[in-house]
Amino acid sequence: MAFIDGADRKVLRWVSLGCIAACAAQGAFATTPGFDVGSANVAVADPVVPRPPGKACVVELFTGFTFTDFSNHPYTYAPPTGCGRSWSKVVLEADFSVTAGRQFDRTASLWLGGANLYFGTTQEPSSSVAPSWHVERDVTDFASLFGNPQTGQAVLGNVVNDTYTGVISGSARLVFYPANVLAPRGDAPDAVFPLSDGTAGGPVTLNTGTDALTRTFTLPTNIERAYLDVFAQGQGGDEFWYSCVPDEVTATAQSCGGGAYREVQVAIDGQPAGVAPVYPWIFTGGIDPYMWRPTTGVQTLNFVPYRVDITPFASLLNDGKPHALSINVTGANGYFAVTGNLFVYLDRGRKVLSGALTANTLKGQSPTASVDNTLTDVSGTVGGAVATHASRSFRTSGYVDTSHGRVATDVAQTVAFRNTQTFTIDATQYRQAIDQVSTVDSTTKTRQGPLGWTVTTEAHYDFPLVATFKYAFDAGGNIVSAPSAVTQGFSRQFSKRVGSLLVYRSNVDNGIDTADTLAFTGGAVTGHSGQHSRQVYRFKDNLGSCYSREIGTDSGVLAAVADANGCAGQRNRLLWFTHPDGSSDTSRTEDPGIF
Repeated sequence: MAFIDGADRKVLRWVSLGCIAACAAQGAFATTPGFDVGSANVAVADPVVPRPPGKACVVELFTGFTFTDFSNHPYTYAPPTGCGRSWSKVVLEADFSVTAGRQFDRTASLWLGGANLYFGTTQEPSSSVAPSWHVERDVTDFASLFGNPQTGQAVLGNVVNDTYTGVISGSARLVFYPANVLAPRGDAPDAVFPLSDGTAGGPVTLNTGTDALTRTFTLPTNIERAYLDVFAQGQGGDEFWYSCVPDEVTATAQSCGGGAYREVQVAIDGQPAGVAPVYPWIFTGGIDPYMWRPTTGVQTLNFVPYRVDITPFASLLNDGKPHALSINVTGANGYFAVTGNLFVYLDRGRKVLSGALTANTLKGQSPTASVDNTLTDVSGTVGGAVATHASRSFRTSGYVDTSHGRVATDVAQTVAFRNTQTFTIDATQYRQAIDQVSTVDSTTKTRQGPLGWTVTTEAHYDFPLVATFKYAFDAGGNIVSAPSAVTQGFSRQFSKRVGSLLVYRSNVDNGIDTADTLAFTGGAVTGHSGQHSRQVYRFKDNLGSCYSREIGTDSGVLAAVADANGCAGQRNRLLWFTHPDGSSDTSRTEDPGIF
């Protein structure tokens, strides 16, 4: 036991004292907002961020901003008064709305000190519905940033004119929960380094697979752990990247080129250091806008970043020299908007750490995909499929000698991608069916000292997407109808063990099924029919948290809501330190320094 670090000693003590029951008795659970059945306003099944007990302090970032052009909207921040500098949790809250009329979906992002606090898109309005929506993010990992005055900005480009009339408005605030006996200070990172577009922040455009977002930092020399949170959003020609085919068959398939394989590559000084899958977010104007009213696609309004563990490279970053961190998107074809936040944890007992990178089998493994093409064109009738698949397994390992002994980290991952597109094209129809899934299997083992216990974390991700869209033509070749259907999901299973003892396990599943049929006259949309959708969101852990919400829509309004199916007492309960959105939580439940 002498070689178990402080966080893991707390875990074992916490479990042995039966704090599961104690935490339940605290009543520190999230309250899920209700919705009005029959309403056409935005309704999603996602849970809000769970809150710790105690009185909070609120700092307004901005109120009543209106977005009518592509100018950025700056704001200033000052630390909260009356809440100290020791917080158990910090939550970003934002509220947006758009006036009734015509407007595209727009990308929204919030920044502070150049770091990205929020990334998402907006809901489209209709001529009779002015939608409003609320988003939240646990931003406790940015605590080192919140301790000092900062400047920030809201980036939400919009066009308002005689055609596009929807005016988007927004407000945002930070909510601070001071640490207390029931909710101790979290083990937040000691510093954050933004990978963004300048000191004010902003996403960076990558048009090709060789374009890269690169930022050079001279980092502290006592880094123990390091993580890079990545956002990669397809826009322009890459908005529907999952529907694209290799360039040589674009004419036959009548689809976008560049292929369907997309994956984020992370490098340090040009050396491959990690991989992130690209989530197939669908915006509210995507494919058929009526499918996403009032329930949007998975994470459409509030993207979840993917966390890349680069701790094995800590020894390289600790040499006091400048290091270039870069992000690029394999297959980018005009374009991806990307950003990242580098979080580091420091050794408070030693100013300089030595160590070594002992393995990196990702080096030399190029991100390439195989393509099987069975498309045929016989006298104008096209049929067959284009199947794209890629898979890599790799391992990165390293150690640092800290004030509390040698800490060795081994990260082993298998990332896989599969996309199969089936086409039926003739004089009466154009039909494209997409079946895609990205998966990650990750195991991280951390060992401290020659006799220390091994801490093992395992995570499995699934990003499935099944989509079918069809255009039916009359005898004159005019479009008369376009039925579409989408099934989309996000799944994450996580576990942590200290030796053979299970410390934490959680499961997140978020999925939506939606469909609609557009009607056309003279090439213009004249109506739609059959709109319906069903979103199911479930979260459960081994400490008593349980959340379930299922919502159904019909003809553009909320038709049904069902809560807590499968939860004890038919009650949704989320312990305050959990991350039910599926984001990584290395500072708490994955390395729970709060216990």
